[in-house]
Amino acid sequence: MRSSNLGFVGCFKMGFKCWCRWRGDRPFFVSFAFLFFLSSLFVCVALGSLFAWLTLPPFERLSSSSSGCRMDDEGLWSIGIFYGKTPFSLQPIELSNVQKDGSSAWPVANPVVTCALPSDAGFPVNFVADPFLFIQGYTLYLFFEAKNTLTMQGDIAVARSVDNGATWEYLGVSLDEEWHLSYPYVFSYRDQVYMMPEGNKKGDLRLYRALHFPLQWKLERVLLKKPLIDASMIQYEGYYWLFGSDFSRFGAQKNAELEIWYSSSPLGPWKQHKHNPVLNGNRTLGARNAGRPFIYEGYIYRPGQDCGETYGHRVRLFKVELLSPDKFQEVEVLLGIEESKKGRNAWNGLRYHHLDVQQLPSGDYIAVMDGDRVPSGDSTRRLVLGFTGLLILFTLVMVMGFLVGAVNFPPLSWCTCYVRKSYPLWFWAHPQFGSKLRRAFTSLNRTSSSIRGRMKPRSCFGISILCSLSVLAVVVICISVGYLFGGNGSEEAYPLKGDYSQFTLVTMTYEARLWNLKLYVKHYSRCSSVREIVVVWNKGTPPETNEFDSSVPVRIRVEPKNSLNNRFKVDPLIKTRAVLELDDDIMMTCDDVERGFRVWREHPERIVGFYPRFIEGSPLEYRDERYARRRNGYNIILTGAAFLDASFAFERYWSVDAKEGRGVVDQYFNCEDMLMNFLYANSSMHRTVEYVHPAWAIDTSKISGVAISRDTQMHYRIRTNCLLKFSKMYGYLPSRKWEFGSRKDGWDV
Repeated sequence: MRSSNLGFVGCFKMGFKCWCRWRGDRPFFVSFAFLFFLSSLFVCVALGSLFAWLTLPPFERLSSSSSGCRMDDEGLWSIGIFYGKTPFSLQPIELSNVQKDGSSAWPVANPVVTCALPSDAGFPVNFVADPFLFIQGYTLYLFFEAKNTLTMQGDIAVARSVDNGATWEYLGVSLDEEWHLSYPYVFSYRDQVYMMPEGNKKGDLRLYRALHFPLQWKLERVLLKKPLIDASMIQYEGYYWLFGSDFSRFGAQKNAELEIWYSSSPLGPWKQHKHNPVLNGNRTLGARNAGRPFIYEGYIYRPGQDCGETYGHRVRLFKVELLSPDKFQEVEVLLGIEESKKGRNAWNGLRYHHLDVQQLPSGDYIAVMDGDRVPSGDSTRRLVLGFTGLLILFTLVMVMGFLVGAVNFPPLSWCTCYVRKSYPLWFWAHPQFGSKLRRAFTSLNRTSSSIRGRMKPRSCFGISILCSLSVLAVVVICISVGYLFGGNGSEEAYPLKGDYSQFTLVTMTYEARLWNLKLYVKHYSRCSSVREIVVVWNKGTPPETNEFDSSVPVRIRVEPKNSLNNRFKVDPLIKTRAVLELDDDIMMTCDDVERGFRVWREHPERIVGFYPRFIEGSPLEYRDERYARRRNGYNIILTGAAFLDASFAFERYWSVDAKEGRGVVDQYFNCEDMLMNFLYANSSMHRTVEYVHPAWAIDTSKISGVAISRDTQMHYRIRTNCLLKFSKMYGYLPSRKWEFGSRKDGWDV
């Protein structure tokens, strides 16, 4: 212990002595180097902070749960539900227009089960995956893997639904062992309910029987003393067939091996197929099971995982054409579930690796599927890339320091160090090592001096090299900040009371603004909660829908008359209750849009938008947002970027009472948003508007020059006239002012 301490003290004393001697010989150089590194650090921090301020959301995202739902390198898996007349016509729940008034989910949208469900019930988990259904009459039980936040181990949890999967009640953990559990394959046999979860860490495949369904289970027996992964069972032509993967088998390829076992009873004994493994060698071919096999029209269909790009990339479906103890043949068929085009913004945009399809008592089919918006190992990859960027940045700063002469390695001859035997400074005690180090430092200094002499940092060529390195450093700073602090790159929807929903985006445009529209559709169609984009075409020849790069359906509604009233026209083809009226020249982030949608779902009776105004005075006068900020309040929300209840707002706007107001809108070709605010305000004694602050918003009409309101002063005079007319028709707006910053989440600052 003493020798070690002396060695450390000796190192420190020798290093300090050498540094002092070097500093004494080169005081100006050390000061210049110190200032160079200090200024470089300051510039890098400033640029990184600026980039973060410009690009990262300024609002703290609402956590799905206070205890669970933590970042996990395995992913952010959640579970969705699908309906169909056949197993090959499955559609997500949102297309069935299932309604839930309690959470303003009109309609309910996937995912229906997330990490928040068990976490909010006191069992914190990071994700939920591997869902299996068990149907008892009209009650659905959902068994799934729940990765415990505290133990980082998979447990089997269960939830119950009595409304065909729209709402789930968390019941608890049904099975918890000392090892990791997943893939809870549940089935019934002779009036008993069994579960066959994956627990390959234990080295075998176990079967459990329910003592008190669904929460109490007892180990029935060990089916196979093999660590089978994702084992599934099905009865077919006199045998029970067991499909699974054993990656411990010699020569087995991970996620690319499939074995088959058969028995006359699900309790065993089991015999293996003559040609095991029946598949081995290609991870993209779906060898690893992806859920429960099912029988349709006399054939077995087996879901398999495509793990080519990343683990659990997608589900592929295979039709088993031949199955016997010594024969096996399957062909791939179309799954029938349309993949999302929204990428990371969709709950299953990058991965979905498990499917369980079953038939309901009604004869229709129901399916549960898990999905993820990030690839496997995403958090680790972002950390590695972020710190790699910082290392590259340090290297670039060092190179620039060498080129300008701010950085040099000190010759070792400046340090005359006498080593005492009690200090184990072996590198000083070995002349050969010191000689090599001295030569290396000298060589580096000569090389940097030679490069500086040839490049001449003050010449045009030298300045261009330094500028290029500086630009590269700025790019590296931005990339590193993005990887380290930018999250997983998704702009997720915000649930309300555990439920997700969707809205229709409506915009109005005409021929001269087509380039705006294409950019607009491409951007907003990627937002998580957008179901459809309706383009109200007011003038000119409309484009074809295939001209748009869109992730959702685009419908063009051609109007015979060029009128601003058309944006609020009753449209029976709109299937969502929520409508986002958004001008085609406004660009904002999907996160801003999703926050606005969340606030509207809290108060669907209000106009919730992003552009506030405060109207007051006698007579009334229209003023801009800066006036509202000075007065610290608002009483109007412009509907050029606002969420509305379509069933209420559109019918109210086109009622007989609003006919005179619509005439004013046509007269001035303006003020339709003012009219909507008057109609809302005079239909209720309660608050009718709410503001959400966007992180940033860009008006592209300023670039294109095709804005309707190019003359600001004239635009304001017209809107003041509209206010006077509307106040005579419908009464004054409420004088009460709604202050900024009244929300606890800070979204209205």
